[in-house]
Amino acid sequence: MTRWSSRKAQDWWAQTGWICGFNFLPSTAVNFLEMWHEDSFDRQTIERELGWAANLGFNALRVNLHYLVWKHDREGLIERLDWLMATASRLGLSTVPCFFDDCGFGGAEPVYGPQPDPIPEVHNSRAVASPGRAALLVGSEWGSYEAYVRAIIRAFASDARVLFWDLYNEPGNRMVFGPEGSETYNPDFSDRSLTLMQDSFVWSRSEAPEQPLTVGAWSTPLPGSDHDPYQTEIDQAALSLSDIVTFHAYWDSANVQRFISYLSSFDRPMLCTEWMARPVGSRIEDQLSVFRSGNVGCFQWGLVKGRTQTYLPWPADLVAQHGGVADRSVWFHDLVDENGDPYDPKEAAYLRQVLSAVSQ
Repeated sequence: MTRWSSRKAQDWWAQTGWICGFNFLPSTAVNFLEMWHEDSFDRQTIERELGWAANLGFNALRVNLHYLVWKHDREGLIERLDWLMATASRLGLSTVPCFFDDCGFGGAEPVYGPQPDPIPEVHNSRAVASPGRAALLVGSEWGSYEAYVRAIIRAFASDARVLFWDLYNEPGNRMVFGPEGSETYNPDFSDRSLTLMQDSFVWSRSEAPEQPLTVGAWSTPLPGSDHDPYQTEIDQAALSLSDIVTFHAYWDSANVQRFISYLSSFDRPMLCTEWMARPVGSRIEDQLSVFRSGNVGCFQWGLVKGRTQTYLPWPADLVAQHGGVADRSVWFHDLVDENGDPYDPKEAAYLRQVLSAVSQ
């Protein structure tokens, strides 16, 4: 198979309708390894929290898988993904699975088995990459990465519950969040990420899925830049290979509109697969209307306040780069607490208002 034509992609979008979803980790999981592991896959919590999302009016969720779970428990991962998608579908939610992820913000390499508790007061303190930053550099399991991608897509290639396949989350991201609110960086492994991303498109297309394939363009320059937003080799390759255009945008409305205007030149459906960070001006009450009026699908980060601690801010210097202040009195991500009560009732009411109009 080859990349979808622009016409095929636009026809898919016309049939799908506007998508407004969220990135999902249950509140009881500190990272995606803990979410998908057989011993900690929390069906009761997942079903309850997806019900809260459906009640708000969302129609899709995006969720990362983890290579190590597949490596140690192949049939188990497929069964659990099937169960999650069945549960989501019953509630009116489509699913976007994501295979690989370079966001190892906790700094440790992934280890299969029980995961450590979160570090107090640190955003996403136990986030681990998939397959892992060190594993990418070693590169000894490339054949197994191929088998992982092929097996999952083959199992669900014609499954209407899959909205689209997101092959790789933020390839090349080497940031680490420190306990004192600082940020550091691992050595550059982006060339390996680029190769794995390109190979993933080849492997996936050879399985002939009925759903579109994509990788989001995620690295953008600071405000005021006079060049195109997406300059890295990885972002450019992602945009050239994807059937539909996806991107991340933790920025204020003016910058998000700048990204949308630039990406519209690709003449393909656009979906922002990560957004919503209140202290940097990425807020539901002003940006949801930007996405809706532009027919740009969107998946905000987070749903329930939990073990990932993503209600806490990024490191202060990273927040400042995005034009904000790391104010711990304001939730950074997430919508509801562990009881399902909204952080901001007015925000939740606005979501319901917009999304109820879409569903009619």
